[in-house]
Amino acid sequence: MRYLNLLHTAACVAAICTFSAVAFAQAQKRPATSKPESDVLISTDGEKLIGKLIQSNDGFVTFHSNIAGKIKIEWSKIQELHTAEQFAVVKKDVKLRRNERGANIPQGTLSVANQQIQIRSSSTGDTQSVSVADAEYLIASDTFEKTVLRGAGPLEDWRGAITAGASVVLATQKSRTYTGNISLIRSVPPEDWLDPRNRTILNFGGAYGILQQPNTPDLKTEIYHADAEHDEYFTPRVYAFGQVAFDHNVSQGLRLEQVYGGGIGWTVIKNPNEAFDLKTSLSYVEQQFQTEPYQNLLGSTFAENYRLKFVHKMLFTEQISATPAWNNLNAYSIAGNAALTIPLYKRLNFTIGSVDTFLNNPPPGFRKNSFQLTTGLTYSLGADNGTR
Repeated sequence: MRYLNLLHTAACVAAICTFSAVAFAQAQKRPATSKPESDVLISTDGEKLIGKLIQSNDGFVTFHSNIAGKIKIEWSKIQELHTAEQFAVVKKDVKLRRNERGANIPQGTLSVANQQIQIRSSSTGDTQSVSVADAEYLIASDTFEKTVLRGAGPLEDWRGAITAGASVVLATQKSRTYTGNISLIRSVPPEDWLDPRNRTILNFGGAYGILQQPNTPDLKTEIYHADAEHDEYFTPRVYAFGQVAFDHNVSQGLRLEQVYGGGIGWTVIKNPNEAFDLKTSLSYVEQQFQTEPYQNLLGSTFAENYRLKFVHKMLFTEQISATPAWNNLNAYSIAGNAALTIPLYKRLNFTIGSVDTFLNNPPPGFRKNSFQLTTGLTYSLGADNGTR
């Protein structure tokens, strides 16, 4: 049975990796588009920047200069702004929601002077004027079409990372250890600065190792974890969620643990470089041990997630969760993980991480605590080297 479970897990990992490789190959086959004309920004001190307008919100304009890179500048410090591409201008009195009619939101190329935004429609040629003080967002028209009017498809806008590591020793003792992790997230809308509607999170991680030495039985390590979560937002910071998780850990005598739950989450901190969430849920837990009868538990899960992007685009992520069981107070568990991702070249990164699992009721002869320290190479998917 153990080998059957291992074969099934390996097949799942192979399927996921194949899907990721096919998706990446398809993305590489997309035809190249012609280079668009540049946008022009002139500051109040006369400095002229040539590049691309990205977006505007919270009284700031984000502009990518061909020379200076990405910058944020206040509207009050902009003398002129001219765009070659079309943008949607969302006023402060307009509530962004799906299927919002375009008639309420002017779209076209932009020309800004004297704190007035002139929007020239490419279809009608008409021009509308909106005060900078009345504009809540400037959004590229194609992004606005996908995220607000139409909505992205279920296979679009996934971000995340794939991490893999290995260690091999060939001597009197022979040991092989393989670790891997796949983290995917899809947020709607995908832009962090727009109010979220829903979010889907998928994670899979595993560690397999074998130690062989003469005249001694082989020692194996098999640790696998998979989870999925879907969030639906009531407000920009409060959401309801449903989740499912599966764990297998030979080192703790745990054949399979299944967790199904739902609850409420609160985003305490949210900005482009930092996010902090608190969650609580009611959970059903089924534990299958190697030498003990099944346990059917009703409990709660209390969790926190933290994400910080700092100097040189390094990313630190950390998660802790505790699951007490109310019908068996001895059967509680605590899990935590942390990782530091360091960019190397383009989408390739180096990651060092740790995973710690505490299970209070393992079978006799097994330790309650399981700790892993891993290193590996990470390939980022989408626009971010990590989850949001």
